[in-house]
Amino acid sequence: MTQDDAKRLVARRSVEFVEDGMIVGLGTGTTATLFIRELAARNLKIRCVASSEASHTLAVSLGMNVATLAELPELDIYIDGADEIARIPGAGLGLIKGGGGALLREKIVVSAAKRFIVVADSTKLVEHLGKFPLPVEVIKMALPVVEPKLAALGLNPKLRLAKSGDGAFITDEGNYIVDCSCGRIDDPQRTAAEIRAIIGVVEHGLFLGMAKLALVAGEDGVSEYLP
Repeated sequence: MTQDDAKRLVARRSVEFVEDGMIVGLGTGTTATLFIRELAARNLKIRCVASSEASHTLAVSLGMNVATLAELPELDIYIDGADEIARIPGAGLGLIKGGGGALLREKIVVSAAKRFIVVADSTKLVEHLGKFPLPVEVIKMALPVVEPKLAALGLNPKLRLAKSGDGAFITDEGNYIVDCSCGRIDDPQRTAAEIRAIIGVVEHGLFLGMAKLALVAGEDGVSEYLP
């Protein structure tokens, strides 16, 4: 089974958790895109809120009923992918998200949902978080202040560049992303607190204890992981 096959498999499984009448949060990224397409194909009577401009545009193009958080501030369920998934002692499921640059909006939409289900292929399941660079969203003006402080924490920050190669990557909220190649994160809760304490940091990609269920697809099908 290829990684793309696994993503399609878990996307098909995840739509089974959505029922008529629900208000659904739509994630961002390759696996979330497959979920959105699978969900649209079911033609359920649902309303949706997207966590990025890209997901919003895709859902609308597929004929889905998409609103904003101002219109739908409480969601029944949010389904999204992750860059890494691990069980954190005392903190349930821990994730690194933000490879696509939407971590701030994703975390906001997660906070509005009664249930967050994370979906991924088995390559994203790890014993310890940190191999994937940890994204940190930073206000533009604050970059010269924030980068040295992240470096002082041993997080090895590097400004993310646009895929076009033309300058820095800019988030939907107009901020920079700094990717931290910090290696194994032994105490994710402490790392999260240290990053959030830096003035100029908007949000980080550590999602700790937020997911209620992880659906992970591999050679043996889709497995469920609880906190």
